[in-house]
Amino acid sequence: MTEKKNDNKPVSRYESREQAFILGFEMLFPGNDNIYELIEAADESFEEFTVSDYAKKTAMGVEAHKEELDGIIDKYLKSGWKLSRIPKVALAVMRLAIYEMKYDKTVPVSVSINEAVELAKKYTIDDSGFVNGVLGAVARNEKFESD
Repeated sequence: MTEKKNDNKPVSRYESREQAFILGFEMLFPGNDNIYELIEAADESFEEFTVSDYAKKTAMGVEAHKEELDGIIDKYLKSGWKLSRIPKVALAVMRLAIYEMKYDKTVPVSVSINEAVELAKKYTIDDSGFVNGVLGAVARNEKFESD
């Protein structure tokens, strides 16, 4: 759980997932190629919150499996689309959701998709439908143990 540094009040899984998304998004920019350093910097820069264990574990997992996750995303893009064309926010959200679907058996696939769509709505203008479409195709066609 994420905890406030001041009163140790836990926050939600959604907020932890949002932290993991932000870390993953930051990894998409040049110069941010070390997830461990990025997590440490985030922990030091947040005055009000610490980065949750869930966010750390998930962000490290996404980074460790990003080529595999990108391969899955690429497989379900419409003809003519390439990963390089996907907005960074949408890519980070989809990597996170597919990582959860494949590797986090505590999160139902439908929850991973719904939370990803909510993050896309919060951080983009109009990519939530695209994110939902790709993740829906992934969920229908890939086999995950949490199905």
